Amino acid sequence: MSKIKVMIADDHALVREGIMAFLRMHDDIEIAGEAANGLEAIQKAKELRPDIILMDISMPELGGIEATLEIKKTMPEIKILILTQYDDKAYVSRLLKAGVSGYILKHAVGTDLIAAIRAVSQGESYLHSSIASKVIDGYLGTSSGTMVEDPYERLTDREKQVLKLIAEGHSHKEIATMLTISVKTVIAHQTNISEKLDIRSRAGLIKFAIYKGIIKLET
Repeated sequence: MSKIKVMIADDHALVREGIMAFLRMHDDIEIAGEAANGLEAIQKAKELRPDIILMDISMPELGGIEATLEIKKTMPEIKILILTQYDDKAYVSRLLKAGVSGYILKHAVGTDLIAAIRAVSQGESYLHSSIASKVIDGYLGTSSGTMVEDPYERLTDREKQVLKLIAEGHSHKEIATMLTISVKTVIAHQTNISEKLDIRSRAGLIKFAIYKGIIKLET
């Protein structure tokens, strides 16, 4: 039986090492590689073609949501299993729309992680119990009332990437380098973002990103 090739994307080296050590205890799982941020996750996904990526949400340069959008767009066969400390409804909803196969919290026990990996590898979906309840509550809440358009969903995947990087304080030149696009294109994306969100200042975009949970304030 072929092994399940798993890649770990997390910006904390100790977390990656701990997960890899645990996964190596299981004969049906193979470590395909690791990544420290969203951009590296995209690059490594192209090079290594893992079956599953364990993806953290909050990472520097490019977060897990933005990396997931790019990977699912260009490599839809790769399954994404979110492994994070965040259980915010906004994150869950956005990632499920992005096509993730599972969502598990870091405080879950190891057996839950193995069960999630095996389920996702078989084409099934896996939601941690607390996440599943949020999804059900969210569905019941929206199905019984009027749907309100989320202005964030007006943005393209690339605009969402640019918004996150702007909110993190990166310059136009830095963003252009990270996304391998021109500075002119970055400025054009920011203009489109501002028009779609009706927010004209960088400070306003940062506030919006914090409110939407696109970036987290360190506490």
